[in-house]
Amino acid sequence: MKSPSTGHPPPPAESSLERSRESRYKGGTLIAEEVVELAEHLRRVADVDQYRPEECARCGHGTLHVHDHVERHPLGDALLPAVVTVLVFRCALRTCGATWRILPRFLARHLWHAWRAVERAVMPETAEVTSAPTMSARTVQRFRLRLASSGRLLVVLLAMAGRQLARVATRVGLGGTRGALVAAFVQVVRPAPGLQLAALATVVHRLARGIRLM
Repeated sequence: MKSPSTGHPPPPAESSLERSRESRYKGGTLIAEEVVELAEHLRRVADVDQYRPEECARCGHGTLHVHDHVERHPLGDALLPAVVTVLVFRCALRTCGATWRILPRFLARHLWHAWRAVERAVMPETAEVTSAPTMSARTVQRFRLRLASSGRLLVVLLAMAGRQLARVATRVGLGGTRGALVAAFVQVVRPAPGLQLAALATVVHRLARGIRLM
């Protein structure tokens, strides 16, 4: 995942990748980091208490009710059905009312394709072979350009997190790309193939909700 402009600073990341949602929206997306397989996701959808947040991430209130069932249509992953149901919870506190969409880790925020499909496209040397090759060349190019853009903000976030994540940030440095950050994260954290992009994207979202890897 080398930058196409090797020897020059990487281009800035798209603004949509680095725009935090925490202060501007009442609610948002929470990622269930431990849910990496469809079977576990389906089990939790059937027993909503397994997905119900312990408290509202906005106000800290301890009661949230199921607000909606929304559909995701992940592309390019042969292990996933055409439609995946996602739960939305709403804070019961009247003065808050924030809504939280709970995503399993294998579904990407703001991407049509599932994480395994994206990984197959941009990291074919490490990706699993379970993703159907349905991604257009234009889409692949767009993902590669995002990985070739500046990872400065992500490096700062990981450096502030300390310990293992700080080691990843140190390897990349402030002048590194997002692709270099992915490579360092894989070397240090060693997430399983098929979950490598998903794992880093989840960490980034946890550190600053709304910030995106790709």
